[in-house]
Amino acid sequence: MTSVLFICLGNICRSPTAEAVFRQKCALAGLDIYIDSAGTDGWHQGEPPDERACDAGQKRGYDFTGQQSRKITKNDFINFDYILAMDNANVDALETICPPAYLQRVKLFLSFAERPTVREVPDPYYGGRGGFDHVIDLVEAASDGLIKHLS
Repeated sequence: MTSVLFICLGNICRSPTAEAVFRQKCALAGLDIYIDSAGTDGWHQGEPPDERACDAGQKRGYDFTGQQSRKITKNDFINFDYILAMDNANVDALETICPPAYLQRVKLFLSFAERPTVREVPDPYYGGRGGFDHVIDLVEAASDGLIKHLS
């Protein structure tokens, strides 16, 4: 089974959103893929996603049930086929801890978007609620491209 791990800094905004969006899109496409998310830092370990991310996602029909923040582990590099970071800072952090044999698995998530308008999914944490809607727009585009790539 193909496996995908979404990564952001704290695993409470962008990567849980990507997990929820991609999970639903895979189900609709009939793809059986193992999907999870994690952060490069463990500040919010065990916490649910940010309520603003959940509110924005739920308005579009996405489900965040059961998600809890966690920090990436060394085993994740072995267990996941795709480790998709939201921004270059996350890619850099991942490349620092990734065993060399698995570096090809680390990529920017938006590299899968067909016509990306930006290269990185911006962190909406310190901004207004509109930033969470923008994250969903970007995540939906990248998810569609990733599904096309995997199909």
